[in-house]
Amino acid sequence: MSRILYPTDEVAQQLGVGMTTAKALIKSGELRSVRIGRSRRVPAEALREYVQRLDAEQNGVDNGAPRLGVA
Repeated sequence: MSRILYPTDEVAQQLGVGMTTAKALIKSGELRSVRIGRSRRVPAEALREYVQRLDAEQNGVDNGAPRLGVA
């Protein structure tokens, strides 16, 4: 069975960023998370959505199709 929730330290490792950045992404709401007790966990799907959103924003992709005329 694959994991469905990741703790913050593993999120940072998966994204290749530091703990401070991972926590800031969660706190700002850019990266969805859930609370379990006193801990925050990030759903695996939220990680995929975040990376897809970054890719779309940075590479001008809209619904999977590249935009024409983007500088």
